[in-house]
Amino acid sequence: MSVKTPYVAVDGIIQLFDRQDNFKGIVLIERKNPPLGLALPGGFVEVGEKVEDALKREMKEETNLDVEIIRLLNVYSDPHRDPRFHTVSIVFVCKAYGNPKAQDDAKSLAVYKLEEIPFEKLVFDHGKILRDYLNR
Repeated sequence: MSVKTPYVAVDGIIQLFDRQDNFKGIVLIERKNPPLGLALPGGFVEVGEKVEDALKREMKEETNLDVEIIRLLNVYSDPHRDPRFHTVSIVFVCKAYGNPKAQDDAKSLAVYKLEEIPFEKLVFDHGKILRDYLNR
C-alpha cells in the first residue's frame, strides 16, 4: 500500500542587517519558475535532512547568505497554499549580514523595507506569512 503525504518545505524571512547592526529590510526573491512572482526564499527538505539544515542550505543556495535562525514563525499547511501540490512549509525568522545575490531558483532578489513590501506581487501564501510576521 502506498501512502501519499504532503511535500515538506522551509521558507525564511531573512532580516538583513549591515555591519553596524542597522536593519536594512527583508529579502524577497523573484521566482525563475512557475508560479512566477515574488516569494520568500525557500525550498524542499531533503530526505535525511533536519528542517533547520534545509533552511540554512536553501537560504545559501538562493541568496548566497549565511543565516542565523532566530525563531520559528509558524507552520503553514493549507492544502491549497501551493498551486502545484500539497506542501507544508515550516517558516523561520532569520538574521543575516552581507550583500545577498540571486542564485539557484531566484531570477533576481531585492531587499524591502517592511513598509514597502509589495504584497500584490507575492505568490503562494507568502502575503499571509508576512502579515503574520508583521503582526507579531
